[in-house]
Amino acid sequence: MNGALNESTSLYLQIAAMIEDQILRGLLLEEEQAPSTNELARLYRINPATAAKGLNLLTDEGILYKKRGIGMFVAQGSRAHYRKAQKRLLRKLCKRHCGRGAQIGD
Repeated sequence: MNGALNESTSLYLQIAAMIEDQILRGLLLEEEQAPSTNELARLYRINPATAAKGLNLLTDEGILYKKRGIGMFVAQGSRAHYRKAQKRLLRKLCKRHCGRGAQIGD
């Protein structure tokens, strides 16, 4: 995993966002093991509980799942889920801003 953490957002949210990005870019594939809590804690020099909170957020969303005693894995359909969510967001933003553009141009 690459990237640096900053103080602008909660660390656990940044951890979750980095993993989401890895999934979207195809760097973390479905059924592939995600970085462990301890790996993330060592890599970013954060408390393991903070790393676990980021991973658990993705588990709660169904993006990751736990294999007891083995670790966290990327769930089937995770990448497609994110792509659909991105498309919905882009459509919503486009409708909002395209409508404003038409109003400004009048």
